Amino acid sequence: MVSLCNENREDCLWKQKHVHISEGSRPMKHDLSRRDFLRGIGLAAVSTLASVSAPDKSRSTKRPNILFITADDLGLQLSCYGETLIQTPNMDKLAAEGVQFQIAYVAQASCSPSRSAMFTGLHTHSTGQYGLTNAGFALHPELRNKTIPNLLKASGYRTGIIGKLHVAPEESFQFDFRDTNSGKTREVRWVAKRVEDFLRQTDDQPFFLMVNYSDPHAFRDPKDRRKWHFPPQVDGLPADPLPPGEKTIFPFQQIDTPGQRVRTAGYYNAVQRLDDGIGMLMDVLERRRHRNDTLVIFIGDHGPPFARGKTTVYEAGIRIPFIVRWPRICKPMPSNAMVSTIDILPTILDATGIELAGKMHGKSLRPVLKNANAPWRDYLVAEFHFHGSRPFYPRRAIRDHRYKLIHNLLAGKSRPSTGIDADPAYKVSQQARYEDTPVRRAFNTFANPPEFELYDLENDPVEFDNLAGKAEYRAVQERLTRALLEYRKQTEDPFLDPEFLEKTRR
Repeated sequence: MVSLCNENREDCLWKQKHVHISEGSRPMKHDLSRRDFLRGIGLAAVSTLASVSAPDKSRSTKRPNILFITADDLGLQLSCYGETLIQTPNMDKLAAEGVQFQIAYVAQASCSPSRSAMFTGLHTHSTGQYGLTNAGFALHPELRNKTIPNLLKASGYRTGIIGKLHVAPEESFQFDFRDTNSGKTREVRWVAKRVEDFLRQTDDQPFFLMVNYSDPHAFRDPKDRRKWHFPPQVDGLPADPLPPGEKTIFPFQQIDTPGQRVRTAGYYNAVQRLDDGIGMLMDVLERRRHRNDTLVIFIGDHGPPFARGKTTVYEAGIRIPFIVRWPRICKPMPSNAMVSTIDILPTILDATGIELAGKMHGKSLRPVLKNANAPWRDYLVAEFHFHGSRPFYPRRAIRDHRYKLIHNLLAGKSRPSTGIDADPAYKVSQQARYEDTPVRRAFNTFANPPEFELYDLENDPVEFDNLAGKAEYRAVQERLTRALLEYRKQTEDPFLDPEFLEKTRR
């Protein structure tokens, strides 16, 4: 596949130049006051973007260790988030010991872009990592020394990674300990052993360790790379696999075939295996006497690899489990604060007392980790650009606690991909038995979206009924449209520029 910058030098320089809207550009008129808007959207009112505040000198001088755990393609299929088909006791225990955020988004439901936002505290429209690394995308050069491991290493932390990194250029990430053999991270006993190796070598130095599990991502068949599957067990886990049946279909698809039952059951079994791994990992932390001096952040990097999930801005794609366990800081509780993976870097910098001479879109979670009623965001935003090198189908999404608006920037000019990791759901939805059903209508919208989609997440959590354009929801749509546009301006979204949008499309 070809990089966007594998083109003539003039085009490449043009893209570099237009990534950020000029600071000297003429101010735009806003329908909301700047202060009220920034407070509502979750940006610091003192700056266009949120800078990390100076550390509070009254806090303990002992800096916490950081354990950052990601699970590939993990949505809300945990029993602590209401899943009933399987039990996830180890992840449930972690949630019970910390803050379990009920409404959390990734920046983009594609691996490399999602992870770029975690590492930088910026939305992907500002990182340059618009799609996967193997499609040629990479962080903008000015960001490459401002990622989590680099900032912590410069401040005296020992840094390590186990499993997938998948943000380019990988050599720019300063890890002292690196085992990125992601194919092994389905073997959760192996992961626990490598974590123990890292901790054994760390001595008294504070550490940052990122552990990336491959589960519940689909397996690619090594003999035929077009085929993907979810084996019931790996290395004997889970001990009691869930069999396929009439309940093993996802509500956000409602596609029921023998093959889809098997595929979905396999995904659930991968989640159970992940849960076993989390239990082993926390046991290692306990055994090495780091349970009480380590900030643990656990997330999925986006939702399941099923149509209307991964690579979309539907809830099944961008909404994830997000759990934070911070001894002596967290008050164990569920939280309805709307949080994002762009908040991870600011939170880590706050915890470690490191100031960043730069700006971010996210902000430290400390207030809502201590107080469930602390003022926070009124809106939560996510986006999409690329997965591989094509198609380019840029989207923006914004929600409040009930309603969600999706803006498809190239509606009528381009179409999104209808498949992900060989999931057949869209093709099945076109069969005669789904004609004139909510399932067919939802998948038709997914395959050829209008410019705007509006959903009532309280009454329609699977986003089957598009309310955009309906008179009774006009005020809601207009309010969310204004808030989204304002957010894009405040975060200097380069895709607001029609010329940049068209040039990227080509």
